[in-house]
Amino acid sequence: MPNYMTPGVYVEEVPSGTRSIQGVGTTTAAFVGRAPAADARLHQAVPVNGWAQFVKEFAPPGTPGTPLARAVYGFFENGGRRCFIVNIGDNESVVGDPRKRQGVAVLEEVSEVAMVAAPGFTSPIAWDALLTHCEKMRDRFAILDAPEDVDDVGRLTKVATGDPGGGYLPRNTPQGFGALYYPWFSVMDPMGDGKTLVNVPPSGHMAGIYARTDVTRGVHKAPANEVVRGAMRLVRDVTPEEQGELNQVGVNCIRYFPRGGIRVWGARTLAPPDNSDWRYINVRRLFNFVEESIALGTNWTVFEPNDPTLWKSIRRDVSAFLLRLWRDGALMGRTPEEAFFVQCDEQVNTPETIDAGQVFAVIGMAPVKPAEFIIFRIGQHAGGSEVEEASNG
Repeated sequence: MPNYMTPGVYVEEVPSGTRSIQGVGTTTAAFVGRAPAADARLHQAVPVNGWAQFVKEFAPPGTPGTPLARAVYGFFENGGRRCFIVNIGDNESVVGDPRKRQGVAVLEEVSEVAMVAAPGFTSPIAWDALLTHCEKMRDRFAILDAPEDVDDVGRLTKVATGDPGGGYLPRNTPQGFGALYYPWFSVMDPMGDGKTLVNVPPSGHMAGIYARTDVTRGVHKAPANEVVRGAMRLVRDVTPEEQGELNQVGVNCIRYFPRGGIRVWGARTLAPPDNSDWRYINVRRLFNFVEESIALGTNWTVFEPNDPTLWKSIRRDVSAFLLRLWRDGALMGRTPEEAFFVQCDEQVNTPETIDAGQVFAVIGMAPVKPAEFIIFRIGQHAGGSEVEEASNG
């Protein structure tokens, strides 16, 4: 307490006690694959902030284009700002040796990553490696490519087994940590003469669209009904009937519309069909964002006295963070009480948990889900029979 001796007015700065929880980044992607310079920075997670930097690090003059290079170009062209590159060289697998931190295992040391892709790798082993990595880390999302040469769309509705004539669908991820995109499309080769079209897997461009949507609308907005910048034509056109089947098993289609161009026309994860909680990409990514933000923003609570004062502080800080999300439109509800709740009190923190050095906070959120099917019911105002039309979005 200051020792005031002279009469007068004194101003003191008093800390409010509130510790604001800041949202973590969601736009950083990681790409695993073969760089044009196969021996460049092998098995390292190299940060890249633009196409020019990628060329300098991984694609010196005279090197041929690769699916990785074209995906990185598509990422930046579609709104991406920062990514990590893991060059696996001539290795045919993205798995590598986890003990030597090769392949996708390198990314376990990079907390900044929010999306992971292996452009052009379409085997069940590669898909499983990416999904397993994201399920383990719980703060990132896998963007998978369907095979390029799908001649029978029906095979995309069956889980791949590796057998000739089998399915092309990756395994389910119970909590929706990945999504699959189909088909490939053609772009101008960024490492060619500017006139040559090449077919590219969608994952790089999709990662850029994820980043673009996060910046313009927020992570709670589904990265769909967005134009794929740079796409000139689709390798295969998907009919509405075919998409109806593919959508039910979590295959997100990229389609051409005469008035809208080539657009992403799906926003589903690879969660099991009967799991509606994690059906949509934006819901999974929103929870990734919230969970990591709260974990980092409440790190100060470690070793604090485990008493009602601490519980009140946790409720205050987490509620303030969720209130900002609700105001941004990320949570459903007319009032904050309808959108979320935070419980951290003596009911969830019992004497037994306190003795064990544990603090529990129960958090509930009502995420906004995309309007996937827009239905207009139109009827004649007077006379005649009623007419009903529906359009699927």
